[in-house]
Amino acid sequence: MSPSSKAPHGQSPLRTVQVLGGGNAGSSAHVRSLAEGLVARGVRVTVCAPSEADRAYDFTGAGAAHVHVPRSSDPASVAALRTVCTDADLVHAHGLHASFRAALALSGRPTPLVITWHNRAEAEGARAHLLRLLERRVVRASTVVLGTTSDLVDRARRTGARDARLAAVSLPRRSRPADGDDPDPLRPKTRAELGATGRPLLIAVGSLDRRRGYDVLLDAAARWRDLDPVPLVVIAGEGPLRPVLQRRIEEEELPVRLIGLREDATDLLAAADLALLPSRREARSVLAQEALHARVPLVATRVGGIPDLVGDAAELVPPDDPVALAAAVTRLLADPERREDLRDRGTRQAATWPTEDETVAQVLSIYDELTQPRPLA
Repeated sequence: MSPSSKAPHGQSPLRTVQVLGGGNAGSSAHVRSLAEGLVARGVRVTVCAPSEADRAYDFTGAGAAHVHVPRSSDPASVAALRTVCTDADLVHAHGLHASFRAALALSGRPTPLVITWHNRAEAEGARAHLLRLLERRVVRASTVVLGTTSDLVDRARRTGARDARLAAVSLPRRSRPADGDDPDPLRPKTRAELGATGRPLLIAVGSLDRRRGYDVLLDAAARWRDLDPVPLVVIAGEGPLRPVLQRRIEEEELPVRLIGLREDATDLLAAADLALLPSRREARSVLAQEALHARVPLVATRVGGIPDLVGDAAELVPPDDPVALAAAVTRLLADPERREDLRDRGTRQAATWPTEDETVAQVLSIYDELTQPRPLA
């Protein structure tokens, strides 16, 4: 099937199943965008994901069928997935655990399995060993492994993948302001609601876990308390470290607010003076992409896929280095010309990223490569 056309006359449409686990924001948004693009090209798409994922990302609104499959890899969930995949020409799973369930469901069947790694799964101790075993099982069961960054592709190859490729993954389009426009007409109101009137606003978005490096961000925030006015750091997200972080904020009287999960995180970002990404590990960061698209200067750690993603359009600092992070933020806040330069660089860098059409075209070309001509309907 041509990437830009419907199924030829007399030929049945390609039938695909997209398997999503809990799904982080990046992989869920990618599946939604992919489903919409594939359906528009005449592909039949079924998304297997928890019901809450469909409510949040509206796969059915994109023209796909949705089947509730829990995150669990218990026999009932695998059996349900196996039933859905019975008539599929190809199965595409996103993330390690979804890929493991798909591999179990397709066991003994010749159906091609494509998997996409959006991030590297991390754990410590005995769980780390289990994750390595899962990775090995999954990549060896797959026909093609797609990695959103070159380091993920390299990891898949080292783990035993027969065919590992760099994925074109776009940030789903939103209505964005034209260059030179106010990025958010509600910006003053948003800043006032967050308590950032008359002071710099720094935004970070992501789960409150060790990978995100928010402990380092708090260390850095302690270093700019003497600035006048004092910048306010707002972190949108939830996670296991919230009690620890909140206790530190209160005990050390840090200029930081934890505001929990927010559906308007993109709007919050548009109101910010700087975006912060202090992660210890990161693949193709949604926050980094949103920041550059929104023309918000970004300070990020030099880890994983971040340098390739942002190029020279962000201030990059070493991970686990609060001194470097604090210094980069302080310099940027004092240098409006550098901030404007980063905005312009961000616009140019974002223009080099794959579009949604290019992402769908690449995926569909892989599907066509892996599927044989289908019988007449």
